[in-house]
Amino acid sequence: MATRPASNPQVSIIVPTYNESQNIISILKSIRANIPKGVWAETIVVDDDSPDGTGRLVDDYVEGLRRLAEDTVSVIHRRARQGGLASAILRGIQSAKAETIVVMDSDFSHPPQVIPRLLEALRQYQCDLVVASRYVRGGGTRNWTLKRRMISKGAAIIAKLGLRVKIKDPMSGFFAFKRNIINGLAFDALGYKLLLEMLVKANSNIKVHEIPYTFENRRLGTSKLDTSLYETVTEYLRAVWRLYRSKRLKETAPKERRSVRFLSKAARFFTVGASGFGVNYLVSMLFASGLADFWYVQANAFGIIASLSTNFVLNKIWTFEDRDFGLKRTLSQYGRFAAFSSLGAAVQLGAVYWLVDTHGVSYPLALLAAIAVAAFSNFVLNKKLTFRESLWD
Repeated sequence: MATRPASNPQVSIIVPTYNESQNIISILKSIRANIPKGVWAETIVVDDDSPDGTGRLVDDYVEGLRRLAEDTVSVIHRRARQGGLASAILRGIQSAKAETIVVMDSDFSHPPQVIPRLLEALRQYQCDLVVASRYVRGGGTRNWTLKRRMISKGAAIIAKLGLRVKIKDPMSGFFAFKRNIINGLAFDALGYKLLLEMLVKANSNIKVHEIPYTFENRRLGTSKLDTSLYETVTEYLRAVWRLYRSKRLKETAPKERRSVRFLSKAARFFTVGASGFGVNYLVSMLFASGLADFWYVQANAFGIIASLSTNFVLNKIWTFEDRDFGLKRTLSQYGRFAAFSSLGAAVQLGAVYWLVDTHGVSYPLALLAAIAVAAFSNFVLNKKLTFRESLWD
């Protein structure tokens, strides 16, 4: 393994452990031997307070490396029942210094000889996530019972059908990724398959590639699946259900957010319109009777001009949150605002005339109805064409 300062590793390898005293030192040595030449890698062991002393063995191993002036392995000791496998991996990722992360088991079911191929695939295919897969051509399992093969295949089918995961082996626990793809993701860390949660919650634009490998049965110790089948299956089904709900929320939330934004801005626009109604009504009434005794249609035209100006300023600042008052931009917007609003104004004037002269409706009531009719069309036109916003944002 190449040696560099531990502050600048190129790859961080996360190895969660629980009662792996029979395997842990051998796997650490094998990982160390299989790091590609010229690549600085750190290995982070996350031990869940193993009763068999796994964590203490790693401590001793780390101390031995330090005496050799190497700082390539570290250990995180978690208290018992702090969480499951997925949360242990996340804890390791939090401590990782590199931008490239490899996750693998500590029992030799994930051969360290595959690590260079994972790293090479990240580079060669310019992808974000590389999965060591048992189910692509060239991959497989060795010495599995029929029951275990059926459980594994069934879990993969559930993930692909229920969560629409596209890769062939979403249940793999052996993978490498660029850590930026999980930035901002909120993990439930429920169960033991973090990859599945990443695939469901990560940005759909990430590029994923699978490489074949053969899953090896553990050399020593006992598999969790052998000792707690019911618990493992139940845990998995709970995780899938929560991920399904999360995926549904992710798919529907953008539409819901757009609706909320649309309604919020519409409410602001109509609030401004209400203030404009006050300006419109006051100026129209003043010109119709109190100030100049104009014909009511003329008076209404003055009211429209006054409310148009105040509405433009308030909508620019508040509704559409546009604080750019550059002269050219503002005059252009005001021109469009006036032009599009004039369509509503034409409707308003026509409605006032029609209601008053044709149906004998009192002028104040006709004015109220006409302003209401024009309000919605004004909002849509000005949102889309004056302030250049998407209709539903």
